[in-house]
Amino acid sequence: MAFDFEKPITEIQEQIENARKIAEKGKVDMTAAIAELETKLEQTRHQVYENLNGWQRVQMSRHPERPYSLDYIENITQGFIEQHGDRNVKDDKAIIGGFASIDGQTVMVIGQQKGRNTKMRQYRNFGMPNPEGYRKALRLMKLAEKFNIPIITLIDTPGASPGLEAEERGQGEAIAKNLLEMAVLTVPVICVIIGEGASGGALGIGIGDKVLMLENTWYSVISPESCSSILWRSWDFKEKAAECLKLTANDMLENKLIDGIVKEPLGGAHTNPNQMYETLKSVLLKNLAELKKLPSDKLIEKRIEKFSAMGAYTEA
Repeated sequence: MAFDFEKPITEIQEQIENARKIAEKGKVDMTAAIAELETKLEQTRHQVYENLNGWQRVQMSRHPERPYSLDYIENITQGFIEQHGDRNVKDDKAIIGGFASIDGQTVMVIGQQKGRNTKMRQYRNFGMPNPEGYRKALRLMKLAEKFNIPIITLIDTPGASPGLEAEERGQGEAIAKNLLEMAVLTVPVICVIIGEGASGGALGIGIGDKVLMLENTWYSVISPESCSSILWRSWDFKEKAAECLKLTANDMLENKLIDGIVKEPLGGAHTNPNQMYETLKSVLLKNLAELKKLPSDKLIEKRIEKFSAMGAYTEA
């Protein structure tokens, strides 16, 4: 799958493929031409991927081959034991969680999970958690706190489930309670946006000592399409909305709403998943080591101060 902005890259790749076919069939030496095209390809890749705008980052975050939460868990952690249910209504398949270890460091890892095909997308409710999903997440966080185990959350959702039943079961209350409880957890909490970070659906597991974003992800109160439909009564202005929302990792870091950006392989996490897993694993271990040095009261104090300072301003 290639996006519109990747067309220059695709064209050069086709030229390289054609040159190789000519060399193979016609016994013509195309070594110099292929080398020149490969150099041009590398330059074009850097030019395209290092200058993506807001809407293009949103598209990258939704690439169907992009690693999801379970992919990171399977490739970064060992001995993952999934926990189920909120002990109230049911087990929400859009949120997964359980104990695991990263190079001997036990953690509680919680993530929002999408599906690869139609059947799995329906099973996972397209990565949109219901109230019981957030209550399950909170139950696991309190369990981790009980045993003094750090928490890692992986955020990738187009938003909380918008259905009538979700509202009847207290969607807003479940998310609000998570915000309250996560703010005062006595163990280190690291939150990573690995794909889409939309609205309260993302924020419901997004309060942490360190909030990180992968390079080609977005984090916003609303999606560009929904913003466009509200302001312009049409989805046609989604590109403009994406720029206005300042939702990219660079925008969020500049506005001091996140603590860091995790570099992706050139072309996105889906182009080299193994490299992405190693990069994120390294970042997680580094941050865990730093946070474990702080006492519980200091963790809570710094966490509350960080989120309280967001959006604050002084009138002249």
